[in-house]
Amino acid sequence: MATTLTPTPTLTLKSGTSWTDAWQRCLAVAPEAFRDDRVLNLWGATWRADGRALPATSPVDGSPIAGPPRLDRDTAHQAVRASLDQHRAWRHIPLDERRARVAATLDALTAHRELLALLLVWEIGKPWRLAQADVDRAVDGVRWYVDGIDPMLEGRAPLDGPVSNIASWNYPMSVLVHAVLVQALAGNAVIAKTPTDGGVACLTLACALAAREGIPVTLVSGSGGELSQALVRAPEIGCVSFVGGRDTGAAVATAVADLGKRHVLEQEGLNTWGIWNYTDWDTLTAVVPKLFDYGKQRCTAYPRFVVQRHLFDEFLAAYLPAVGTLRVGHPLAVEKRDDPYPELDFGPVINATKAKELCDQVAEAVERGAVPLHRGNPADARFLPGQDTSAYVQPVTLLNPPPSSPLHHAEPFGPVDTIVLVDTEAELLAAMNASNGALVATLSTDDRATFDRLAPQIRAFKVGHGKPRSRGDRDELFGGFGASWRGAFVGGELLVRAVTRGPAQERLPGNFPDYHLMP
Repeated sequence: MATTLTPTPTLTLKSGTSWTDAWQRCLAVAPEAFRDDRVLNLWGATWRADGRALPATSPVDGSPIAGPPRLDRDTAHQAVRASLDQHRAWRHIPLDERRARVAATLDALTAHRELLALLLVWEIGKPWRLAQADVDRAVDGVRWYVDGIDPMLEGRAPLDGPVSNIASWNYPMSVLVHAVLVQALAGNAVIAKTPTDGGVACLTLACALAAREGIPVTLVSGSGGELSQALVRAPEIGCVSFVGGRDTGAAVATAVADLGKRHVLEQEGLNTWGIWNYTDWDTLTAVVPKLFDYGKQRCTAYPRFVVQRHLFDEFLAAYLPAVGTLRVGHPLAVEKRDDPYPELDFGPVINATKAKELCDQVAEAVERGAVPLHRGNPADARFLPGQDTSAYVQPVTLLNPPPSSPLHHAEPFGPVDTIVLVDTEAELLAAMNASNGALVATLSTDDRATFDRLAPQIRAFKVGHGKPRSRGDRDELFGGFGASWRGAFVGGELLVRAVTRGPAQERLPGNFPDYHLMP
């Protein structure tokens, strides 16, 4: 009997979601910040068509989008000096007025939630659900501070200069905009550097809405090497807040340590998930797809499983069916133009260069002895006819990456899982601590006493018992151990303490060159 195959439907772009649609809406909403062909920099309370606008493409389909208008070093120094002038005025604005202006900004962000999310889709490839969540976490998180800021500021004062924010591209709203608005609420002028790899239009729109409400925000673009003298080393800067990789973070850490400058430096680490004397496999199966949200392009992603050898067969029986359900594709591709947004686990990685790097690392690891356990099938992905797919990477799982491979010791920042097998608790801990410090970790074990005994030996700021840990919102604290974090810890009241001055000789909780103090 012949088998009838159901043809795969031809997909189309959801109505009203093209980059042109999004750009035209930006021009209508914030004409002061957007030109016909470029975004502007914001400094000295003025939107300026300075800087050389670089070409850029969307990771979604390789099509042209707005690129960052990169300033030169001298102009960046002018922007920093102008921000100091704003800071000296803003720090004397009464808290009630600062709170009202930040609250009004949040209302404006909420009103334009869908446009901000759509920009995140095109600029950094976030699926619609996660793009909306990024906007919502920013707004809801800052509202928590607006409502509860008074006791956090008791006995504290703004810094002597503005806060300089240099953040990675993956969470423009819930990390960068969130931090900027809380720093301003605490009495500081704020500077944000546009991430080089994406997010310029989303950040420009968010900053335009904030500037309209009188928030003293500066938004500049440029290369790290060109702007670091101004944004990190300039004497006007009161604090440096950095989120990014260890190489760049190490250079920033050296600079701020030499200058004795207040700093918050969140860096990457290999977050690990340990499996030891464990039987609750249904729970693990349910959580595996969630661990691939946004293609593991998150600082709290878990790219490494450390598994007790005699449980490996049971682990695979739980893991492989789950990883086989992952949905990958164009975040705006639908069967009919008015269909709902597609439900995807992830879309592209940040760019085609990163996609090639990941694929090359996987191929090299396999050549040197890693065992491929799972590879996603590109034929199962949802793409538009003929679209550029060079920034897409299908999920991959490797057993025992060789020590010579970057996948053995570093965070891949993409949809690549690695598994390491161990036989003893000592091996388990050594493998979970492979990167000299991490932001989060999880240990799945049936015995609570075993967890309580082993968890303190795992060098991560947060350790979950059978559940993933996240960066956290509202009153949840956040930091890192070892090389994953330098400077003051944040989250809850610690974020406010990190960007304000307290009593003389105050020692902030954090990881500093001369001390480590847990909250």
